[in-house]
Amino acid sequence: MALLCHGVSAVDPWYLDHTTVPAGTVRGVRDDALPPDPFAGDPNDPVWALDANDSDASEPVSAQERDELLADLRDLAVYQALLEHRSVRGVVVDCAECQEPHYHDWALLRASLEQLLSDGRMRPHEPAYDPNPAAYVSWEYCRGYTDGITAAARKTAETSKK
Repeated sequence: MALLCHGVSAVDPWYLDHTTVPAGTVRGVRDDALPPDPFAGDPNDPVWALDANDSDASEPVSAQERDELLADLRDLAVYQALLEHRSVRGVVVDCAECQEPHYHDWALLRASLEQLLSDGRMRPHEPAYDPNPAAYVSWEYCRGYTDGITAAARKTAETSKK
């Protein structure tokens, strides 16, 4: 028997764990009172994907990957500085998995790269809401645009020295 408010007693429900617990503690529900796991024994259980992601989190990026990520972050800062004032909102990436374009604003892409650098993986994020595809360019476009600006600046510098 359990005491309810104002000293009224009632029989404990069958699904509660009847072990002694300190006052103020919520008692657990017995395992046999829970509904069966619909994915029990299923090798395609969606929870395995979560477990796989958690185990990957402990693996730091290699020194080479770290260097590449730092270079990408430096490049991203240059690309943003050159293209943002030209109304480019970010980078579009063609996803090999879903065959769909993914639109990343400058801040989101920087945050994703920094997270990959610190955690060794990127967590899922919300996709851009109703992006205007004309406002995003590919990484290759950014690189080519930067190379063009750099070449023009060198040519101007060489011309002014003569």
